[in-house]
Amino acid sequence: MRFYLPDLCGYGLSFELDGFRVVFVAVAVFAWLFALALSCDYMKHEAHKERYYLFTVVTLAATVGVFLSADFFTAFIFFEIMSFTSYTWVAQTEKTEALRAADTYLAVAVIGGLAMLMGMFLLYHMFGTLDFEELGRRTAEIAPTPMYYAAGVCILTGFGAKAGVFPLHIWLPKAHPVAPAPASALLSGVLTKTGIFGVIALTVRMFAGDFAWGRLILILGACTMLVGAVLAVFALDLKRTLACSSVSQIGFIMTGIGMCGLLYGEHALAAHGAMLHMINHSLIKLVLFLSAGVIYIQTHRLDLNEIRGFGRKKPFLAGCFAVGALSIGGIPLFSGYISKTLIHESILEYGAVGWMKVLEIVFIVSGGLTVAYMTKLFVTIFIEKNTDEALQRRYDGMQRYLSPLSALAIGVPAVVLAVWGLFPHRLMDRVAALGDGFYALAESTGAAVVHYFSPENLTGAAYSIVIGVIVYVLVIRRLLMTGGKERGQVLVDRLPKWMDLEDLVYRPVLLRFLPCVCGIACRVCDSLVDTVVVFLRRTIYRDTPLPREYTEGNALTRALGRCMNRWRDLANHTWRRRNPIKTDYVHWLAVCSDQITQNNRVITRSISFGLLLFGVGFCLMLFYLIAGDLHV
Repeated sequence: MRFYLPDLCGYGLSFELDGFRVVFVAVAVFAWLFALALSCDYMKHEAHKERYYLFTVVTLAATVGVFLSADFFTAFIFFEIMSFTSYTWVAQTEKTEALRAADTYLAVAVIGGLAMLMGMFLLYHMFGTLDFEELGRRTAEIAPTPMYYAAGVCILTGFGAKAGVFPLHIWLPKAHPVAPAPASALLSGVLTKTGIFGVIALTVRMFAGDFAWGRLILILGACTMLVGAVLAVFALDLKRTLACSSVSQIGFIMTGIGMCGLLYGEHALAAHGAMLHMINHSLIKLVLFLSAGVIYIQTHRLDLNEIRGFGRKKPFLAGCFAVGALSIGGIPLFSGYISKTLIHESILEYGAVGWMKVLEIVFIVSGGLTVAYMTKLFVTIFIEKNTDEALQRRYDGMQRYLSPLSALAIGVPAVVLAVWGLFPHRLMDRVAALGDGFYALAESTGAAVVHYFSPENLTGAAYSIVIGVIVYVLVIRRLLMTGGKERGQVLVDRLPKWMDLEDLVYRPVLLRFLPCVCGIACRVCDSLVDTVVVFLRRTIYRDTPLPREYTEGNALTRALGRCMNRWRDLANHTWRRRNPIKTDYVHWLAVCSDQITQNNRVITRSISFGLLLFGVGFCLMLFYLIAGDLHV
């Protein structure tokens, strides 16, 4: 079902409702409902609550608009609204680190939006439409050109920036720790999926069956899932760990989308795996970030060393957190195992040989790192004791650490997530089939029944679990921990500085290198123009000697100046004899007259220049409209 609003925003807004869109609108509304439920307790003592709730509601409307969009223009409009309204979440506390993270978030969003806009211009120039389905039909009839790929890469940059795809993932680890936990759940669980929505539309519509494009998406997916997992292993902040985990899980989804590109026509396994992992990740991060919000409400801390042992005597919170941890770790009987198995099966279906074998290894290793860092979080928070005995006693003595509303906000998504994973064929497969239309899957190419718990699939999960145990024991327990039995072991920051791309690359390049280079270029151009002018004045346009010196000012200033000079001379011979006046009023009035004349000329020329530019722009716009009508 399609709905079109003509002439709105100039081009018109186009919406479509199908199974895929219904599912993710429902996921967004579900996540917003329970995030707002926890916000009642989380924001109780925070400042600017009205601003937070206002922009939360507006962001929901914009997010739904992205999911319902039927063309790139509509998606772009709501995408930009969503980016600017969600900026207030990151800057909510208005602290220094929050404002810095918000600057990064906004910079990535704006640069991505500009890239997307450029890609839309190129697409419209080539095809005269931005509609998803129409683009799919027209691009199938032509051979890809460099401009075609340039348009795709520009749009991919915009959507990938919001999704947190490497190397544009830098905003996620910085934004989540400073944003309110309910907002982090929405940023990670839902808003990143709007970017994935656009990547899917590009892959299965514009670049259906394009091997080069599918390989590009796979490379980005492999880098994203591995880099995010490594960052999460080294992270010491609870919400930062979950944020880096989101980067990694987006990589898993991108891998599934890349396999859709390579297996186009027989990509049901990859499509179902990517869609289910999108849903799983939304539910998992809703549970985990809301659990982190409960911990922050009680402790106002997020450092793992400081919140160590908080959940030792809190079985409800431990159970909810465990459901999310086991699901994201891909443990059998939980939902994450199902979606990861489908993506893994699509890799094997293509043929895990050569570079695809490397992809499979990265996939399994990233899954193992996921097990490792989620084990780190659960053991630290719910099993180990805090090194500060007094603080541990305070944690153990918290009997009413959850209000009924907060318990509902965490418990219901945890139950849904647990039940969702127990019925893969009855629930998950049927929901995944709702996205077949959006993924351009014909009814006859539906996915075959996958035996999720066959020895082969369980073996793949077992490899990841074993790798996770090894990384946890050898890396986290030994490399990342220090201390002895007397004062207890604590986690230490051993993250290499070169892994922070923002401080290493983006800020130096964008804030130092590029301004410096552009400044030097402008100075050179300015000096070159001055040099040319001086050369011409001394050669071709050399001044000729004047036969006589022209008088200053005009007749009025000269006459008035002479009168004032006579009055000056009289004063100097009488009452100003000791302190005579030396001003030449003929010259002084001439200078004042020249300044007034020059100011009037500057004002007149500025207005004229502005009107001239307006006229040129108006003529160009008319020419563009007339040329467009003639082309049509």
